[in-house]
Amino acid sequence: MIRRAVLRCAVVATLAGASLGVLLPSTAQAAGCSPRTGPAQRQVENYLGLPVDGTASYADCLAVQKFQRRMDIRPTAGYAGPLTSSVVSRLSNASLGSCGYSSGLRVCVDLTHQVMWVTRSGKRIHGPVPIRTGRTGLITPTGTYKIQDKKISTISSYFKVKLPYWQRFYRDMGFHQTTTWLYDPGSPGSHGCINLLPADATALYSYTRRGTPVKIFGRKPGT
Repeated sequence: MIRRAVLRCAVVATLAGASLGVLLPSTAQAAGCSPRTGPAQRQVENYLGLPVDGTASYADCLAVQKFQRRMDIRPTAGYAGPLTSSVVSRLSNASLGSCGYSSGLRVCVDLTHQVMWVTRSGKRIHGPVPIRTGRTGLITPTGTYKIQDKKISTISSYFKVKLPYWQRFYRDMGFHQTTTWLYDPGSPGSHGCINLLPADATALYSYTRRGTPVKIFGRKPGT
């Protein structure tokens, strides 16, 4: 009985530590996290609500790694490098006050910072999260629109590629799950659609219905 109680306490202690982000070095190493202080360490620590000391700890490494996995930042090594810094900057600088108030659901798209979020009665219920919008010559238009059509999956009439969680808001432009890596440095942008990470495409699809308003504002850098 004593041994069972000890084991039970050990499990509870481990779970409690994990929920607080406090893990033993062996646990962190098992998770594939080797702490290295990155150039954006303080910035990322601050954004994630970690102790801001500019030095990577095991707990920092795991928290950054979790963020990287959620945002599909590669590699997911827990290192606060340039791409992680860029994504954090986009999210933390989003113009959250520029979307206006809506008594119901509203989808907000900030082209300047390349982020999207969802509000209900003025309260954010999702995001901000990173997106990819139209390239030069095929920019995503600003304005206020409505979700006109929704399909769990469709095929692009132009490029013959699958578009998961398709939600059209203007002409042939819509939200959909990205079919390539969102941060691909070789991609200047979409053909006008708003590309989302898989988790965000699924979530947005579950929130909206036909007629849900969409507000798009700002200007994508370089377009």
